[in-house]
Amino acid sequence: MSGDFELTMDELRVVALYVVHHAEDVLPIFEQAVSEDPRPRAAVDAAREFINGANRTKLQRITSLDAHRAARSAPSEVARLAARSAGDAASAAYLHPIAKASQVGHILRASASVARIEELLAGGDPAIGDASLERSRQRAPSALIDVLRRYPSAPSARNRVARLMSKLDHILRETAER
Repeated sequence: MSGDFELTMDELRVVALYVVHHAEDVLPIFEQAVSEDPRPRAAVDAAREFINGANRTKLQRITSLDAHRAARSAPSEVARLAARSAGDAASAAYLHPIAKASQVGHILRASASVARIEELLAGGDPAIGDASLERSRQRAPSALIDVLRRYPSAPSARNRVARLMSKLDHILRETAER
């Protein structure tokens, strides 16, 4: 894949698998809140197809957009974040090899969303979010960190998910330097 640097299909599958693991952790939260909406599950299934060797197709794009639409209509922040994580899983197949910090969200936003969900379910305790980020660090294979390091650092922002994502980005890059 051409761009500012190379990304192979195998590397995209590593990224997608990392995102899928996080999305699957919280998908039941969305499904419990909105049991009649299959869109986030379809996005995770489409991501799994890609991870398991299928070509990238419009299936990943369509299901990603559908899961993000489901997130917008979710009844709570935790359900919204869970649906968005599923959408991120499907869209990971289309991570762009361009050196823009915004691309880091395709790699790490689902992890940060899981951390935020865990915080919210624990009454807003930031220590719970930090523990979740540590689990995400432990889950990150070296191939994922290699891909991450091709991008500029995650942008910092005011919302909690973005701050968690920036923190995880820093932790993973620091891990790679050791």
